[in-house]
Amino acid sequence: MRVTSLLAATGVLLSIAPAATAVAQQQARIHDIQGATRVSPLVGRQVTGVPGVVTGVRGFGQARGFWFQDTEPDADPRTSEGLFVFTGNQTPQVAVGDAVAVDGRVVEYYPVASGETPETTPNQSVTELTGATWQITGKGSFPAEAVGPETVPAEFAPQDANIDKLDLEPQRYALDYYESREGMVLRVDDARVVGPTDAYRALWITSKPEQNANGRGGTTYTGYDEANAGRLKVESLADAPFPAANVGDRLRGGTEGPLDYSRFGGYVLEAARLGEHVPGGLQPETTRPQGRGELAVATYNVENLAAGSDPAKFARLAEGVVDGLAAPDIVALEEVQDNSGPTDDGVVAADETLRAFTDAIEAAGGPRYQWRQIDPQNNADGGQPGGNIRVAFLYNPARVSFVDRPGGDATTPVHPVENGSRLALSASPGRIAPADEAWRDSRKPLVGEFLFRGRQVFVVADHFASKGGDQPLHGRFQPPARVSEEQRVKQAQAVRGFVDEVRAIDDEARIVVLGDLNDYGFSPALAPLTGALVPLADSLPPAERYSYVYEGNSQQLDHILVSPAITAEYDVVHINAEFADQASDHDPQVARLRF
Repeated sequence: MRVTSLLAATGVLLSIAPAATAVAQQQARIHDIQGATRVSPLVGRQVTGVPGVVTGVRGFGQARGFWFQDTEPDADPRTSEGLFVFTGNQTPQVAVGDAVAVDGRVVEYYPVASGETPETTPNQSVTELTGATWQITGKGSFPAEAVGPETVPAEFAPQDANIDKLDLEPQRYALDYYESREGMVLRVDDARVVGPTDAYRALWITSKPEQNANGRGGTTYTGYDEANAGRLKVESLADAPFPAANVGDRLRGGTEGPLDYSRFGGYVLEAARLGEHVPGGLQPETTRPQGRGELAVATYNVENLAAGSDPAKFARLAEGVVDGLAAPDIVALEEVQDNSGPTDDGVVAADETLRAFTDAIEAAGGPRYQWRQIDPQNNADGGQPGGNIRVAFLYNPARVSFVDRPGGDATTPVHPVENGSRLALSASPGRIAPADEAWRDSRKPLVGEFLFRGRQVFVVADHFASKGGDQPLHGRFQPPARVSEEQRVKQAQAVRGFVDEVRAIDDEARIVVLGDLNDYGFSPALAPLTGALVPLADSLPPAERYSYVYEGNSQQLDHILVSPAITAEYDVVHINAEFADQASDHDPQVARLRF
């Protein structure tokens, strides 16, 4: 068994799958090697004299090599005519346009994450030649296959347990279409950007601009059966500046190159030529200020904010609160780290972090917010090790009062109690069922009792468990397993239990549940909450329900839900997720409550 490990540019270890026992060398063409399934029928074999024209060269990193393409395709639409030749950390001495004849061993390369093996990874494989030698036989040209709105099927993938060895149906399924073009040169003309440029010189485009399009130029994930087949990741093979593109921008002209596959997003166009970047003019949003009789409650994931974070991050986040959100009365924050940030030193207090943030908000022209939170037990709530992220409340004391009740700590559960003729909390702030298994290695919800113009409001700030461990949309296991969903369902049930306790005492109680719930409005994880509360996002058209952009899908992870006793106006304020320059990876949202 031979396993070669290499370090990709992202710093994640990948592995080449163990190959079958090699047999005698044989002549082959690329379509013979690629075959009609995802796994080569010649895997483990030594092939010789494979002809083609070089279409792209990766001359950087430790996964170098080149793509080449057969100029005499067969008649089978399932068999790709392109192939990658892996040369390790050696830059191959070939150029685009060289006609070559290649000898090498056929392998299936599975990009794996830590703890995975080629057998267990949910990622698809890439058919490659390794240990290769080649001769340059002349010059040649190659066609780029145009990908337009009708090219890629809208249906995403077969719904079988493992699609590895199924015969490809490129006319029916998007993943099969892309697989049948693995290694071939594709071109998308005048592509619209649906995922902003990231830190790794990558962005996302769509070949289907009308597919679940939202009003700001993105493509919205509206259901598990709507994976948005037009999405395609773009990286660049050129040693040239990469555009800092936002959602809604365009790449005018052709963006073309060989089609690769990565565990970071699936199929990726390795562009030898990028279209001209044309900004779409997208601007950060602002919301209107709350009226005198409206209580503005917001949620904002501030992405690992610590006392030692860059002052520019504090300033940008503060501007988002003051200008974008119009200085809400109450802000539920997620991902507030302890004072020492990711240093794993036993520190759990976050007063310095929150003081720095409230100072920044005041410097940006906002009110002097006060805060309430509960320090977690060290390294018990997940997130970045040592960071001790937690949820916290900011509130404007000129507009709203916080009702402090003693007894709240990291391990004591909060409950509603009768307090004479009025409902109260056993502790304020308090945590919901912190010892419940639902919150293992996850943030515990924080409940606070507020008074607005003499009227009582209970606010529950949440940050549910992440989607880490879920299988990807683009993987070989279809439909992908959502293994993390089980914990979020339990978390939603725990919060629902608290809501039911409150309403059992006072059915007209004013309750707001909000935060980063790490799941979609259509997910089973939201069902326990929507069974008792009103999801304010339902006031928007489905395509406009999003606060996060992931792999080119605009999606809804952050939510505000209210009890039936409340009427509200709701606004997602898009200031981060669609932009290459982000203060956080989430957009905040606000509800203006009337009661």
